Amino acid sequence: MTLRVLLAEDHYLVREGMRRLLDSHPDVEVVGDFGDLDALLAAAAELRPDVVVTDIRMPPTGTDEGVRAAEHLRETQPDMGVVVISQYADPRYALPLLEYGTARRAYLLKDRIDDVEQLVAAIRVVAEGGSVVDPTVVEALVRESARTEQSRLRDLTPRELDVLREMASGKNNAAIASTLFLTERSVEKVIHSIFLKLGLGFETSVHKRVKAVVLYLADTGS
Repeated sequence: MTLRVLLAEDHYLVREGMRRLLDSHPDVEVVGDFGDLDALLAAAAELRPDVVVTDIRMPPTGTDEGVRAAEHLRETQPDMGVVVISQYADPRYALPLLEYGTARRAYLLKDRIDDVEQLVAAIRVVAEGGSVVDPTVVEALVRESARTEQSRLRDLTPRELDVLREMASGKNNAAIASTLFLTERSVEKVIHSIFLKLGLGFETSVHKRVKAVVLYLADTGS
C-alpha cells in the first residue's frame, strides 16, 4: 500500500532533500510540503494524508510546532500518524509528544534518517497504529524519569508484563483487552497495579502511561 505523506520543514533545502529522499521510495507518495505550522495544519485537514512528517521547530515561533501539530491532529484526526524529526534528544521535547499516548507517534533524531528505509519504516509503523522512539531519546527519557532508581520491572507479574508490553506497542485499553482476552475493567486494574509497582502512583508532571512504557523500552532494549 502506498502511504500518503505530508512533509513540514521550514528550511527549504532540507525540505527538498527530505522530499526527494521520500519520493525515491516506491511505497511513499509525498502529497505536499510546507514550511510553517499553519500551512501544515490546513493541508492536513484538506489532504488527509496517512502520516505527517514534521520538523519539531518551525515558524511562527520556532520552538515546538511539531509537537503542537501532533497534539492538534490527535484531537482532530486521531487516525493520522505523526513522525516528529528533531535534533534534540532532550526529554522536554519528546515527553509532550508522547504524554497522551504513544499510538501513531514517532520521535526520530535527524542524524538517524539518512537511510530512507529507516524513515519509511517509522512512517509505516505509525500509519499502522504503532510507535517509534529513537533509542537515544529513550535513554534520555529514562535518565529523566528514573534517575538513579533501578528498574522495578522485576516486581511485575507475568500478566502485568504482558499488559505493559502491549502498552509499549501503542495499544489502548480496548485493544489490549482484545489481544489478551481480558475485559477492559481487568486491563484497567492491571495498569493501576503496574503504575503503583513502578512508583508512578502519585505522578503529576509526566503522563504515567508514557513513563511506564519508557521504562519498559529501556529495560528490554526495544
